[in-house]
Amino acid sequence: MKKIALFGATGQTGQEFLTQALAKGYSIKVLVRSPAKLSVKHNHLQVIQGDVLNAQDVEQTVADNELVVSLFGHVKGSPEWLQTNGTKNIVEAMQKHGVQRVISLSGGGLPFKEKDQPKLPDKLIRMLMKVAAPKILNDAISHAEVLRQSGLEWTIVRGPRLTNEPRKGTYRVGWVGVNASTKIGRADLADFIVKLVEEEQYDRQMPFVSY
Repeated sequence: MKKIALFGATGQTGQEFLTQALAKGYSIKVLVRSPAKLSVKHNHLQVIQGDVLNAQDVEQTVADNELVVSLFGHVKGSPEWLQTNGTKNIVEAMQKHGVQRVISLSGGGLPFKEKDQPKLPDKLIRMLMKVAAPKILNDAISHAEVLRQSGLEWTIVRGPRLTNEPRKGTYRVGWVGVNASTKIGRADLADFIVKLVEEEQYDRQMPFVSY
């Protein structure tokens, strides 16, 4: 039974991932600020109340696990460098406890120059993000750099506009501007992340998932 440390379990994508991963038989330890927001109860689920910005809470969550899945992100009022500083705590805890693999979630605005081939619409979206949400984009870029320099096996999953449509089980895995569209359902995004628990073909890459 694979043992997973999960951050961001109360978010919409996090809840989808948690439900699907538990259905696969995985053992999951989650760190949440408000356990009351977590509706799932399961014998293989351990809940820790705390904050990803608290290094001790993060270490307690990572300990005794084989893999980290990091799905937390900005909400209204979040600190400017939430994802960067939370990821630093996660990386330090992983290094201390010998955990080698981490899957992190980000948006399509985060560039992966090695494989992206952004078209004009993609470039316009990135320009809009730089103007409308520079805090989120800069934090995403910075958190990716933390993972790149960590020495760990990391994957950053990126997606376009997220929807709440029912899970289809079919989607494309490409790169920005390459075999990609403009939306993905959270249930299918979670489906891909669950598959990455067992598959390592995207280690040290940033796949873009869309319909």
